Amino acid sequence: MELVNNVICPFCGTLCDDIVCKVEDNEVVGTYNACIIGHSKFVHAEGAMRYTKPLLRKDGDFVEISYEEAIEKAAQILVDAQRPLMYGWSCTECEAQAAGMALAENVRAIVDNTASVCHGPSLLAVHDTGYPVCTLGEVKNRADVVVYWGCNPFHAHPRHMSRHTFARGFFRERGRSDRTVIVVDPRKSDSSKLADIHLQLDYNKDYELVDAMRSLLMGHDVLYDEVAGIPKDQIVGAVEALKKAQFGTLFFGMGITHSLGKHRNIDTAIMMVQDLNNFAKWNLIPMRGHYNVNGFNQVCTWESGYPFCVDFATGTPRYNPGETGSNDVLQNKEADAMMVVASDPGAHFPQRALERMAEIPVIAVEPHRTPTTEMADLIIPPAIVGIEAQGTAYRMDGVPLKMKKLVETDLLSDLEIMEKILEKVKEIRASK
Repeated sequence: MELVNNVICPFCGTLCDDIVCKVEDNEVVGTYNACIIGHSKFVHAEGAMRYTKPLLRKDGDFVEISYEEAIEKAAQILVDAQRPLMYGWSCTECEAQAAGMALAENVRAIVDNTASVCHGPSLLAVHDTGYPVCTLGEVKNRADVVVYWGCNPFHAHPRHMSRHTFARGFFRERGRSDRTVIVVDPRKSDSSKLADIHLQLDYNKDYELVDAMRSLLMGHDVLYDEVAGIPKDQIVGAVEALKKAQFGTLFFGMGITHSLGKHRNIDTAIMMVQDLNNFAKWNLIPMRGHYNVNGFNQVCTWESGYPFCVDFATGTPRYNPGETGSNDVLQNKEADAMMVVASDPGAHFPQRALERMAEIPVIAVEPHRTPTTEMADLIIPPAIVGIEAQGTAYRMDGVPLKMKKLVETDLLSDLEIMEKILEKVKEIRASK
């Protein structure tokens, strides 16, 4: 049995880089340091739900085909489509994402990732107000006030608090004892139980609460005894705690990006962090979900100038979220073919979008059985990045990390699949 140290976990945006994997007979049989979800991903990479051969739907049933046939079929679907949609990308490496962008440009597709249904409002807000971000290492070593707004890291990012909020740091030698933790959440959660202050606001009232806190920071009074369901004196106390910080960090999740106000909530939250810098050093970090959702937004911006919802229909990138997003083109019945890479819209998209997916050819580049693969016409199984293939991923704070290959596999990587489809697309076009 071999012990592989400093492995990066391919589960969530925290990208824990201290995992030790036990590898035996070309299989990960155990881990140290991983959370229960990360451990499960490593040791259950092979299982009954794993695809080992490409599958093509014929007469309602799947039949096994070769990779060569699958690549050719995928390329033909994309070439024949007038309005292809390429969606997902958040659970694969940056190198595959870059190859996917080249493919999308070549077939004049709409390319989008899971940010359009999670942290898309955060990206829109960044366009307006900037992005005062820091690294998770700085949080661990410097932060004495940490705010979790609209997120529950105890369950969504299981090691986030223990590694970065409660751990001993260079300037926070006592760890948890040196920090004030504030949770803003309308529910009582396992994360809020660990907080020093829990601001239990009313649903859809995030904007009102942030606005009241900004008023206090600017020296104005709050005119009401209660804002967003929280007593005025409790808001004043929380603002004073924020002002007294030496180094503060605001982590925010989908609880604020998807409550009433959407990207305007993030606009004003970013401006509140900017206001706080008149009193102390403050930053914010979005709690990104999939381990490389941030990576796609980075790669997409390098390649097109825009982070998501990019339309190559005219040959040049066009960006208009609300029109060029994946749900928009599906529900408006514009998309006439869809390639899903490293995500599962079949489990998360609204009914009208799924109805359109059922009407058009769907290619799923996916290692495991999911609701999306059940709808697909073609399934191409890839190697799993971070276990069977190496590649680059961006942590939630924007730090790129190199993921390791632990075991060998006969499956093609996402990068190889994208490159081969692009090559076949060019061949088909040249033959016409």
